Amino acid sequence: MKSGINPSILTEEIQKYINANLTADLHSLLLKKSPFPEVSMQEIVQQIKGKKVAQKKFPFLLREGIIFPPNLNLEQASSQSTAEFKAKNLKGKSFLDLTSGFGIDAYFLSENFDEVTLVEQIAELLETVKHNWDILDRSANFINENLKDFLQENTGKFDLVYLDPARRDAQKNKKFLLEDLSPNLLEIQEKLCKISDQILIKLSPLIDISYLISVLRNVSEIQIIAVKNEVKELIVLISPKDQNNDAKINCINLESTHPDFSFSYNDERTAVAEIAEPLNFLYLPNNSVLKSGAFNTVANRFRLFKLHPNTHFYTSEELSKDFPGRIMKVEVMEPKMIKKGEKYNIISKNYPLSPDEIKKKYKISDGGNKYLIFTQSHKGKIILRSVE
Repeated sequence: MKSGINPSILTEEIQKYINANLTADLHSLLLKKSPFPEVSMQEIVQQIKGKKVAQKKFPFLLREGIIFPPNLNLEQASSQSTAEFKAKNLKGKSFLDLTSGFGIDAYFLSENFDEVTLVEQIAELLETVKHNWDILDRSANFINENLKDFLQENTGKFDLVYLDPARRDAQKNKKFLLEDLSPNLLEIQEKLCKISDQILIKLSPLIDISYLISVLRNVSEIQIIAVKNEVKELIVLISPKDQNNDAKINCINLESTHPDFSFSYNDERTAVAEIAEPLNFLYLPNNSVLKSGAFNTVANRFRLFKLHPNTHFYTSEELSKDFPGRIMKVEVMEPKMIKKGEKYNIISKNYPLSPDEIKKKYKISDGGNKYLIFTQSHKGKIILRSVE
């Protein structure tokens, strides 16, 4: 591999300078001349950025000797929490990561495998990963090669194959169809199935699940991973030996008290939810459940009614526990009961006004402990207020 690491960046004096400037204004730093002739200010600032990202995203790398790559690789890397989750219950003899990147996913996914192979076409990035894994006392076969070339030449089989296709083109435009990704998953899925019985693919959280199941073969499971109710990743598990033709969909909300929710894709296609006007309790599914499209299954599972076919809020007379989302006790509120100057947390869904427009119309502001929910039941527009 061509060397892309400047070893001077690891000297004690320069590392002290980096650590001393973790809270400095980086734009101002870039305008200064580097105090060290052997490293540029751009190199120093990049390491500062990397450490700041690592503090929140992958704290296991906050140790002496670690080198951080350019911004794009930091942005595209999974967080430590999502990588650790993906690695749960996966083990075997051989693991292959076809799109190593900064190696965060590979580090955790490979923990329970004896032989680890990382493929990355950018030599400098792969060298950075190799350096860091040496620091972390983790070994692997590091292969600097294009993914398609590797698949063409490879004759081995692996217990688990992982890949995270690039989701942007040369102009940095986001891509969502599988044939537009790099690599094109539709072109290589047959080759992938020949070298492993377990293929794990990380995709954009915006991609449509029905589309995925319609174009990919042997989809065994789809994981929708949210962190603090923000959907971060969509993970597809392909098992060539699985001929069930009914994918299991798991909705995960990390760093949250919400329970996980799992269902069968075919079950949702046949499920029917009953409609009712608001009762004592209102249920707001978390974003991983909303992304899954389990709108009728969640109603049936927890014996709830939907407020409206297009309003994914649910209601019940008696409290249904362990719901994957928020539960509020509510009452219907007439518009005239909203007093000017009061403070509420505003939720608007399937309603013609946005929260900002609602605040302006009723002359109310954000804050306090109570909620106003502007939505629609099957009888029309309604306002609900949370009660103690």
